[in-house]
Amino acid sequence: MASRKTVLITGCSDDGIGSGLALTFQQQDYHVFATARNVEKISKLRDLPNVTLLALDVCNKDHIAAAVEAVSQHLDTGGKLNYLTLYDTNVWGPLALTQAFAPRLIQAHGTVAFITSIAGHLNVPYMGTYSASKRSLEIIAETLRLELAPFHVRVLSVVTGAVKTMGQTYFEDFRLPQDSLYRPVEATIAARAQGGDGNRREELGAYSEKVVHEIINGTASRFWCGAGAGSMRFGTALLPGSLLDNAVSQGTGVDVLAGQNKL
Repeated sequence: MASRKTVLITGCSDDGIGSGLALTFQQQDYHVFATARNVEKISKLRDLPNVTLLALDVCNKDHIAAAVEAVSQHLDTGGKLNYLTLYDTNVWGPLALTQAFAPRLIQAHGTVAFITSIAGHLNVPYMGTYSASKRSLEIIAETLRLELAPFHVRVLSVVTGAVKTMGQTYFEDFRLPQDSLYRPVEATIAARAQGGDGNRREELGAYSEKVVHEIINGTASRFWCGAGAGSMRFGTALLPGSLLDNAVSQGTGVDVLAGQNKL
């Protein structure tokens, strides 16, 4: 009897993108290795069949080694890994994890899916470091796609638009430093961080089903998914930079500060 196909997913805390992808894979009869830095935050996957919870900080070499060992020694799956799905804001951690699991992925002729963001394709105020990490990860993924192709491993970048997750609940105590240049628009920045930017967000379940479908069906290179992803894809390619800058600045507080600091 053939062993069940497997997937390891990072960032599986409840109601996040990793959690949504893990649930979708589990519902399609995959064995899911669901990981997070704190497994206590993976409560919604804990009691499901064919789900193994692993504590994994992608920046911790010991955690990575332990995760590789757990997958390799799992009797019901034959120690192979068909899919590695990486959702993290860090750059070097996912790269280290890909390197560590490369032998298992090569053995299974598997796929690595990097969850990146449309933020990496647009200059949105206050999101520079996040956007840089996502764009860097996407460039690394696109290069890995060529480097792993000789070993029959596919690499997919999922350029993600707006998705309804718990990410919009992490900034309830948002405060800027007292000497910040942006204190006059602190309330606007806080509201945007908490999801009050007026943008429509795709339901997590619908997003997860589309992404898992593309991963399983062998899509390589880039797949744009989530609210606003399609329009962003074409807008950033076709519209002049000045027009995009003006559009993304509206409602962020930058436009207000510009009005207050006219020469």
